[in-house]
Parts: sequence; C-alpha cells; structure tokens
Amino acid sequence: MYHHVKSLMYTVRVDEPDPSFGNMLLEQFGGANGELAAAMQYSIQGLNCDDPGRKDLLMDIGTEEMSHLEIVGTLARLHLKPMKSVREEAEADPLVAIAGGGGVNLFNSMGNPWTADYLKITGELDVDLRSNIAAEARAKIVYERLINFCRDPGTKDALQFLMTREITHMRAFTIALETLGRPAFSIGQIAPTPGLVDQFFNDSTGKGEHGEVDTRGPWNQGDPWRFVQSPAFQTEGAPKAEDAEEAIQAASADLDDPSFIRELLVDQLRDILHAEKQVQKALPKMIDAARFTQLQNLFIQHLAETEEQIERLNLSLKMLGGPARAKPCKGMAGLVEEGDEVMGEGKQKDDAPADLALIGAALRVEHYEIAAYTTARNLALQLKESEIVQLLTMSLGEEQNAGQLLDQVAQPLMSAARMPASVE
Repeated sequence: MYHHVKSLMYTVRVDEPDPSFGNMLLEQFGGANGELAAAMQYSIQGLNCDDPGRKDLLMDIGTEEMSHLEIVGTLARLHLKPMKSVREEAEADPLVAIAGGGGVNLFNSMGNPWTADYLKITGELDVDLRSNIAAEARAKIVYERLINFCRDPGTKDALQFLMTREITHMRAFTIALETLGRPAFSIGQIAPTPGLVDQFFNDSTGKGEHGEVDTRGPWNQGDPWRFVQSPAFQTEGAPKAEDAEEAIQAASADLDDPSFIRELLVDQLRDILHAEKQVQKALPKMIDAARFTQLQNLFIQHLAETEEQIERLNLSLKMLGGPARAKPCKGMAGLVEEGDEVMGEGKQKDDAPADLALIGAALRVEHYEIAAYTTARNLALQLKESEIVQLLTMSLGEEQNAGQLLDQVAQPLMSAARMPASVE
C-alpha cells in the first residue's frame, strides 16, 4: 500500500521564480525521461517480477521516483506561479497559463501529453534492468542540462540532489543485473545463429572525396568478429572491401551433428505413437460414458482425428527412416488408467458432475499430447524437416482445438451442476 507523507524528500527553495524555466522542468515531470515515467516503469516491472529480492529493489526505487515527481512538481509550480497573474509571464506558455491555470500537468516541456508509450516493460528481468540503466542515464543528462540553464541557487541544489539519485539508481540496477550471473550478451532463451552473430556488416563505405573512410576498432575487428561486406554489394562483380571476408551467412547454420536430434525425434515420435494408440482404445469407452450429447460428439470427432494422427506419425517415422513401431508410453498409460477410474466413479454420480470429471480426465490427456507434439515439432524444426513439421503442426492444432472445445462444453455443465435438483 502507499501512504503519503506530507513533506518532501528534499525541501525545495525557489528565490527567483522563472516561468520559462518552470516550463523546462515539466520535461522531468511528464516527459519521456521524467519521474512519472520512471515511477510507473519500475513499479509495474516490480509487480511483474517473480524474484523477491529484485522485486523489492524495483518497488523501492519506483516509490522513490514518485517522491522525485513531487519534488519536480513543486519546483515547477513555484517557478510557474507568476503565470497566474502576470500577463507577460503568461505569454511564455499559453497552454500552461490558460488551460492549466499556471500549474503543472502531465505534459512535457513542449506541451505533449504524458503517455504509457514511454514505458519499457518486457517481463524479462535482465532486459528490463538494462532499460532501467539506460533510463537513469538519460534522466541524469536531462538534470545536468537543467542545472546548466538554471539561475536560481535553491533550484540548482534540488536538481543536484535529484541528479545524484539517478546515479545511485543506475548503480543499483547495474549490480542487480550483474548478480543474475548471465553472460553479457545472453538475452532470452533462444540462442543466436552461430557464425551470423559474429559477422559485422560493413554497411557504410567511402573513400577520399566520396565520403568518410571505413574505420576499424574493437567493435568490428579481432576475436570473435568477422568483417563482412555490405548486403548492397553482395552481387557478382561489385566492389569488395579490402579486408572483407566471405559472403553474409543469411540462413541459420546447420547443426554440427544432427544425428542426436534425429534420434531424439524418432524416440519422441515412437512415444507419441503409443500414446495415441492408447487414446484410440480409450475414446470408445469415453463416448459410452459421456452423458451429454455434445460431449459424446466431441469424443467421436476426436477419435477420427486420433486415427489420422496415428497415420501422420507412421508417415513421419518412415520419412526419418526410423522403426515404425510404438515405444511404450508410461505417462499416457497412467492418464488412461486414471480416466478409467473416473469413468467407474462417474456411474454413481449425476450427469453433470460425472461429465465434468470426465472432461477433466480428457483435458489431462490433451495437455500431455500438446506438450509431446510441441517437443517433437521443435526437434523437426531444428532438423529442417519441413514435411514432418507440417504433419506435427496439424496434429498439434487438433489437440489444442480439442482442449478448447472441452473447456467450452464444461461451462454449461458447471452451471447445471450448480442447479438444485428438481423435486417432483
């Protein structure tokens, strides 16, 4: 919860109000690098953060930024005060004087309204911390420029305080990022394409009177860099930079040893094949156990889909040259056994509760299959087996759709289960 303490974090003093400078201060009130943007960015990042320690960091600094907003707002209000009564001062900014009554509002120094587009929130902690470090650096520069344009000593002192806190926050965010222990250029979960990630494109060229010469430095030479000619010059007969290397590696690199991926994919497909065959045997019993026609029809439809999925799996195994025989799937065996128990217990229940329990068992099966097909498809993508990817994507889509349809069927049954039994 928040609690407003009726005193500023830093007591401001303005001896000589300057409406024009007050307008400049609005940049740090409602601007892209201002205190409101920082407070909202860090606080919302904190709400999204699952890491208790770094969540506390984000909420602490986000709350402090709200205090800074109050300081900047007070400074701006005191500097803008002459606009309330002096015509000449009001002419400096009619928007502030006429529309805003000479006070602060959620606008930047150009009169543009504050917007949530200023916020950089990705939900990836390391990425967000990098954004915060950059935000603090930008805010520090804005405060520095405000200090340089300021004539009032009391205002300068307050701005110096605020500017210093930006450095404090930048240090805290930097250390929090470092303690994550992630490599400096590791972003997200998917690795970049080997080879391509180390190529530096020479995309601006010139010599003598035709432009500035190419410059080399640690950002484009030495390990691990490979200096590559611009895509614009990757045509036959086009000039090539003296020290440029081979052509751009535009496609993803092939796997150094795809055999283990292929073996794993074959193993996964054989496992799914056995799982689908168990489902094929279980679905007729589920059709008989279902009480409501809509659920029965859904199971009938999915039985036909399951038979097609078995054919796709056999075809995929044939394409890979693997054994077209199933590998015992213990996970699905357990789910099918649990489903049998549900159907047995359902005989003693009313229609709606019995079918709801049956839907729950069926949804467990669907999610198991969704996970299996997703894994197999990702492996096929790595092998660039486009036909197999297409077959697995079709089956995956059917399983996802079946899960959604089961959810839809469950909704009216939940309402029916809540209805009191009629008394004859």
